[in-house]
Amino acid sequence: MKKLARFTAMPAGMSLSAVTLAALALAACTGGNPATDVNPNVFPTDYKKEIVLTMPTIVDDATNIREAGVSEPALRTIGTEQRYAVCVRYNSRNMVREYSGMRMSIAYFFGGKLNQLVAATPEQCGKADYKPFPELEQVCYATACK
Repeated sequence: MKKLARFTAMPAGMSLSAVTLAALALAACTGGNPATDVNPNVFPTDYKKEIVLTMPTIVDDATNIREAGVSEPALRTIGTEQRYAVCVRYNSRNMVREYSGMRMSIAYFFGGKLNQLVAATPEQCGKADYKPFPELEQVCYATACK
C-alpha cells in the first residue's frame, strides 16, 4: 500500500491559537467599518436602471411587463432610520406566460444604491404618485433586441 504524504496547513510548531490571533490582528488593521463610512441617504440617481436590472429576481417573466409605473425617490422612515425609497407597480407574466394582475414593490436604497426590492403593502405604495416607467416595459434579454 502506498503511503500518502501528510500536508499541514500551519508551519511546524505553530498552534491553531497563534494562527487565529494572527488573523485577528490582520483584520484589525484593515481600517474602519465601511458601512459607517457611507452616507446612507445619497440620492439614487440611477434608480430606474437598478430597478430594471433587479426585476428578474422578483418576477417570473421580466419581459413584456405592462402598465409599469414608478414614483420619484423620497426619504421614508423605516424603523428609526430614514432611507430613500421608490414604489414600483407593474403587471408581469407568471410561469405559464399569463398576466398575473397589478402588483406593487418597494425599492429601498442605501448610499444611493438599490439595497432591497420587495413586495409592497397598500399602506407603503397605494397612494404613490406613479409616473410611466417605459424602461421596465421595454426589457428584452435577447441579442436581437439590442
